[in-house]
Amino acid sequence: MQERLQKIMASCGVCSRRAAEKLIIDGKVRVNGEVAYLGDKADADADVIEVNGKVISGGERYYIMLNKPRGYITTLDDEKDRKTVSELVDVGTRVHPIGRLDYNSEGLLLMTNDGELTYRLTHPSHEIPKGYIVTVRGHLETALTTLKSSIVIDGRETKPADVNVLRENSDGGLLHIIIREGRNRQIRRMCEAADLKVLRLKRVTIGDLTLDKMPAGRWRHLTESEVRYLKSL
Repeated sequence: MQERLQKIMASCGVCSRRAAEKLIIDGKVRVNGEVAYLGDKADADADVIEVNGKVISGGERYYIMLNKPRGYITTLDDEKDRKTVSELVDVGTRVHPIGRLDYNSEGLLLMTNDGELTYRLTHPSHEIPKGYIVTVRGHLETALTTLKSSIVIDGRETKPADVNVLRENSDGGLLHIIIREGRNRQIRRMCEAADLKVLRLKRVTIGDLTLDKMPAGRWRHLTESEVRYLKSL
């Protein structure tokens, strides 16, 4: 729910509303990395709010693993009225995705209302390995060199990926690809650069967390040890 920043800061025990207004005016408050202005609103559950460089939070925190099906987008609201992952998870409060999977991709997606953890795990300085099973059509032998090399996405080179062939047939095969970045549609753009057509893309691991055999569209709470692991990254 969108609320005035000063109200959120007061409810989180940071300071009074009047003192919060001064902090905002002085440029000491950021929302999702951007300097906030007096009158701005935010969602305490979905947005990362920083005061003097410290992420503020309040209330009970939820940590969810979802097996995202194809045909859902990883935003909480969509102007095109497409199905969103928030429709699949109901914990009594608003939780947001950590990172993203595009509309036609599926698999492991983490969700939480912990803004600080979201900020840390999605920051470019973190290189958390994410594993994908990718069904492709095309010539694998000539594509592997390109897939394992850096490619340019939005003017910047990617870091080399780990690529293994799980199964090969006459017109394509099954690949296991591990990347350590969160670049927009990175796996699909890597395959495009290698002249491969992606038929199916499923994320199966994030760091040490594994989707296992959870059915599509189902979710579960992370265990305490899994939450500690994420916070240690």
